[in-house]
Amino acid sequence: MRGAWRMAGKPLSLVVCLGLMLAGAAQAAEPADMVLLHGKITTEDAAHPQAEALAVKDGKLVYVGDDAGAKAFIGPGVKVVDAAGGRVLPGLVDAHIHPLGIADLPGCNLDSRAVSLDDMAPFIQECIHRLNIKPGQWLGVEQWNFTAGNTPSDRAPNLRAALDLASKDVPIALLGNDGHHGAFNSAALALAKTADGRRIGFSRATLGQEFRDFTKLIGVDASGEPDGTVNEDARESMGAPDMLTVGVPELLKAPEKVPKRLASLGITAVQDAWVVPEMLPLYSLLKARGQLTLRVNLMQLYNPEDFRKSDGSIDYAAAVAKAAAVRARFAGDDLIRAEAVKIFADGVLEGNPNAVPPTLPESPSLKPYLQPIFAKDAGGKLTVKGYVDTASAVCVAVRAHPERTSDLEAVKAFMATNGFHPAQCALSSGKLQHDRQVILDYAKAAHLAGFTLHIHAIGDAAVRTAVDAIEGARAADGDTSHPDTIAHLQVVSPEDVARIGKDHLFLAYTYSWANADPEYDIAVVPFFERVSGNDHAAYHGQPTYYERQFYPVRQTKAAGAILVAGSDAPVNTRDPQPFVNMQFAVTRALPGLPPANPAEQISLDEVVQAYTLNGAKAMGRDKEFGSLSIGKSADFILLDRDIFALAAGGRIGEVGATKVLTTWFKGQVVYGASPSQPASHTIP
Repeated sequence: MRGAWRMAGKPLSLVVCLGLMLAGAAQAAEPADMVLLHGKITTEDAAHPQAEALAVKDGKLVYVGDDAGAKAFIGPGVKVVDAAGGRVLPGLVDAHIHPLGIADLPGCNLDSRAVSLDDMAPFIQECIHRLNIKPGQWLGVEQWNFTAGNTPSDRAPNLRAALDLASKDVPIALLGNDGHHGAFNSAALALAKTADGRRIGFSRATLGQEFRDFTKLIGVDASGEPDGTVNEDARESMGAPDMLTVGVPELLKAPEKVPKRLASLGITAVQDAWVVPEMLPLYSLLKARGQLTLRVNLMQLYNPEDFRKSDGSIDYAAAVAKAAAVRARFAGDDLIRAEAVKIFADGVLEGNPNAVPPTLPESPSLKPYLQPIFAKDAGGKLTVKGYVDTASAVCVAVRAHPERTSDLEAVKAFMATNGFHPAQCALSSGKLQHDRQVILDYAKAAHLAGFTLHIHAIGDAAVRTAVDAIEGARAADGDTSHPDTIAHLQVVSPEDVARIGKDHLFLAYTYSWANADPEYDIAVVPFFERVSGNDHAAYHGQPTYYERQFYPVRQTKAAGAILVAGSDAPVNTRDPQPFVNMQFAVTRALPGLPPANPAEQISLDEVVQAYTLNGAKAMGRDKEFGSLSIGKSADFILLDRDIFALAAGGRIGEVGATKVLTTWFKGQVVYGASPSQPASHTIP
């Protein structure tokens, strides 16, 4: 019908009453606070997917339909917005983001540029001078691109040497733009403390003794000394700054930068995917000042290892109690909820082909990682020239007698004879972030306490563990109503695709990662598949396991999973770039390159739903927002272009450049200018 929509699922008498009231609104409707006309409105309401107009009263939608039906809601003092044929969407939901990391703050930032090791020192020295960093005071260098640049030289053969050139007195931390990688100078490495508080530093000797549990997280050079790369939890031993909390003190001076940045991108709801106690004051401050112009779900992160008792067992009840206290603090809050627990199943999947020996990926794999042999091609770029036969007699002997290649001269002799470092005889399938049973038990305890699970899982073995954890938790309490979510899913086995679908899990993909990128690919693909060279055809030209199961978006949706969208900003970029993510979900290709596994492409309609209604479902709040439906919050955005017309016209490559003209939250403009007209505006 023209005019307002019928309210599906209501008793017949109510439907009739509402239909009469709204459709014949010229006489009966109360004037709205605001009416938007002449729009191309994507509603994400399954019964009425398109509309021309909407009306807002007291922050909620009271009408969604055509222009003619909107007349009844216009009266004296009513603000009328002429969308002039512009595309209108529900407010966007970023279901996996780190909001405190997206604001532009003073500091030292590499902005994910590819920087050689020779160029690293002068850049960092300028930061030390500009920020007046004193000897002994940490310098955190943000947005370090760990997969591009980092080219070694004679004076800077590794990251440690490069950072030592910058300073020997200031502890320097390169903070990887993924939140998992780090690189440090000698002054920082010397600060490492044991669990009992002894400061003994990271060295070849301590890695063989006190810090032997960190050996897969710390890169070493040919002599076995740390080469500067320190990842994941090993960084905590040095007291190093963290990517997501390093800016909190500065941000507390201007917390409004976060919601303003999100509003400018059309984002009206988020799930903060890494919330620790020191972040909570910022959210409370925003709420108290009335500056929080979006809804937030806090994914609470507690390291279960921090709750070990004297007998070695983990006090899961104590960890869950901390989360429950924060949940209670925000119970019933319209803007802030804290109803989910974050768990890391693994770290990341990238190795380091520049290191000697190459560092293997950390994330657990369902099969052992390969040991590629890297070299430089004629153009000076890294390439794969072969693989170590880890089953050979040579490697069997190395593993049986590691002492024979334990000193530098022996290593040099081995490499001269065999063409690879003896450490490449190692067999590794990576490791989980925590012991498997810890992940399973913590997930169960959290679910039994009523928390939704949000699990970071990159590699196929980690994804399998995440599914096991969710299934075990659901079996323990019999509750499948929680929107339990797995984030990232870079590689997923076909068997686990089927399980994810059967369980109807929510999946938070970062769609802009699903592409072929030569600089990135060399840090991952050669450890998974036997390849040769360094071009697109070598890494993506064959139907290998990695290629087929790399970000399996279409597979998982077809199986029954619910797709949501998570930028993971500031990972890779501070910009949450929702429309770039939408474009890549459809193309899976960088400009000028072929797509990576195009069978996994989805439509623009599907990814917009992931960014709106499905995101609200992941937050457990789809009855309140996520679609432009009568009775829901008036959260919507006006775009500078019609993204659906672009896609239909074969111009999907222009979607990523989309800008938001205006963002409304609860019916109020929170970004941009409202293109208002007087209340007497004539409706054609």
